[in-house]
Order: sequence, then C-alpha cells, then structure tokens
Amino acid sequence: MTAVQQPLPFAADAIEIATTSVWCQRWRGRQHSWRHVSEGGFDARRYTVETLADDATAKAFVVQHHYSGTYPASIKRYGLFERHSHRLCGVAVFGPSAQRAVFTNVLPDLEPYVEAVDLGRFVLTDDVPANAESWFLARCFGELRAAGVRGVVSFADPMPRRNAAGDLLAPGHVGWIYQALAGGAYTGRGTPRTLILLPDGTALNDRSLQKVRKQEQGHRYVEERILALGASGPRAGCDMAAWLRDSLVEIGARRARHLGAHRYVFRLGRNRRERERIRLGPGYEPRPFPKRPDPEPPFARSAVRPVDERQMLRRLFGPQRDRGAVTTAR
Repeated sequence: MTAVQQPLPFAADAIEIATTSVWCQRWRGRQHSWRHVSEGGFDARRYTVETLADDATAKAFVVQHHYSGTYPASIKRYGLFERHSHRLCGVAVFGPSAQRAVFTNVLPDLEPYVEAVDLGRFVLTDDVPANAESWFLARCFGELRAAGVRGVVSFADPMPRRNAAGDLLAPGHVGWIYQALAGGAYTGRGTPRTLILLPDGTALNDRSLQKVRKQEQGHRYVEERILALGASGPRAGCDMAAWLRDSLVEIGARRARHLGAHRYVFRLGRNRRERERIRLGPGYEPRPFPKRPDPEPPFARSAVRPVDERQMLRRLFGPQRDRGAVTTAR
C-alpha cells in the first residue's frame, strides 16, 4: 500500500505537523511519508502492545526504519503488533540517559533508571493507519507504570537533517505527539551542543567521540559507523584520538551547532492527583508548547565540498597540535 493516497496540502518534506491534522507521519527504511485519516484511521481492535524481552528484535526494527539508523541503550522495550498476523509495525525504546542529571534535575524525587526513564526511540512504519501514536504511547506508559516507573523524559529534535547529497532525512520535530498526550509537560530545551554530522546525515555526540578517544565500552560501534562511511582502518598501536580526528576529515564530517532538543516530561499516575504529586525540579515548570522546528544549518542543502585539511581540522576540533610524529591510519 502506498503511504500517501492523495495529494499532500504541503511539501512532502514538510516540517512536523500537528496531531489535529488529517495527516500523520510514518517511516520505512529511514525515509518518512504521510498517512491520511480518510484511509480508515486507527482501529485499536486490530493492534496489541507487547513487551519485547530483549534488544535483538527492537534493535533490528529501529536501525532499519528510524531516521537516525542507530539504537540507544535500553531498559524497557515495547512493540506494536498487528493482532491477526502478529507483525511488528512499531517500537518504543525506554532507557537511561547519557547523564543522570537529565532525571535528577527534572524529576528530583525519582530514582534515575528505576523510577525515571528516557524515551530514546519511537517509530511506526508506513502501514500503520493515522492516529496510532498517542494510543501506542499511552499503552507503553501504562506498562511502565505497572513496572514501577513514575516518570518519563523525552526529547524532540527540532533540527532538520540532510545527508551530504542533500536528501532530507529528518524534517525537524517539535513533539506534536507528546503535546497530544494527557499529563505531558513541556519544560524547555536541553543543553545546546555542537554535533559532528556524518555524510549519511547521522550525528556523533561528545560521548561517542570520547568512547573512541579513550577506548571505552561502546567504542567499536562508533568506529564501525565511521569505517562504513569510507574511513581508513586504524593501524595497530596507533593513537585512536588522532585516528578519529583524521578519519572524520577523510569522510567529510561537518560541524553543526544544535540549540538543544525540546524536553517533555510525563508524570505517570492512575489519575491527575497521583501525577501532580510527582514534583518537577526548580526551573522546569511547564511552559507553552513550541510550534516550529529550528531552521536548517546553512550547509544542509549542499554536498560537502573539499577544503584544506588543516582548515577542516580547525573547524571540527579547534587548534591542532603538531601532527608530525602521530601514527595514523593514513
């Protein structure tokens, strides 16, 4: 079935649109499309939500369909299944955040990773009818509450992403589906940061870079992502920090300033009174919902053009040390 059955009243690569719209965004093979409610809408009787016991099924689905092409650390995983065929057509992944402060600042009375988790990935394929998002998330929240979780933090990334060829991978999100859920509070933006954007449009954050430099747990996954984009392999005994620096130049990585993701907090309870008993931290009081994503980075519509190597190194990492004695993969 084709995801779009009739002409769109907006560009196919448009920004995220409100849940009150007759169009809903869907994903397949990391490409987004749209479903119209006139196709029949979402019939909850046709679907069921089940716990995914391990990462294998959830990871394969998320890596195949989510625009990021990556899978986060997880604590709880849930699948949306078509009841008759038991076909998996959606996944929600809840897990830890890179920093405990994400939870302790916002939900100071809850134990991070036990009573408070992060919604790390949420994706539905294009064969799921419109208006399924809120129903699926509400069922996930019910399962989490039964497991002792009392708070969920989720971020919506408002920065549009394109690959080096200029293809739109993510239109930029403000979190419309979170705004439609009862009990959700918008508490502002996360910390601004600089991202290293790879040619395929995915990003490396500071934590990923640190794993390679220090050879910490998870470094092989990051290295494999870079090698898959054409970087030369590291020589035995080389300085991995230098290999990382040179490899990012070699594959044409770009630097972009991210203004911070939109932060939503869900306090889980059986009723409004229980939800309101869960305290939000100082400075994280509910604010008006955002309505528009951020503008695209200025380079996003152009292919990467060759630049002087030292200029690129300075642009990516700042002033460089003498590289004459460094052993690299090149």
